[in-house]
Amino acid sequence: MVFLSFVYRFVTNFAFMAMVYFSLNLMEKYQNRAIIAILVLIYTGMRAASTLRAFYFYQKIERLEAETKRLQGPINDGAGGTNARRQVVVDVARLRRDGEVKSYMDLFFLALIVLLCVANIMRQ
Repeated sequence: MVFLSFVYRFVTNFAFMAMVYFSLNLMEKYQNRAIIAILVLIYTGMRAASTLRAFYFYQKIERLEAETKRLQGPINDGAGGTNARRQVVVDVARLRRDGEVKSYMDLFFLALIVLLCVANIMRQ
């Protein structure tokens, strides 16, 4: 399921990039192409800001994981729920890492889209 989520993220980002590429290259008039490119740049900027905000969120989760691991040892000495609690921390760490990878993937495609838009604005 994790692999499918990576594939889905890649396919959707690639489809968005392909849509931008073809829509900008099929425009005949420079003004129309420039307007579309500027609108895509604005949308890409908003998505990039959201993705960068997610990195701040992942950093906070990582700190919480470290604090939980530090506090978990003395509290759970001899307790029956130790394995279940450890599994929860491991699952959260895995989900955080997967989210970070997906965010990096998003940023990569957004950077490619910005390059496409700037190149199409510059050419006449």
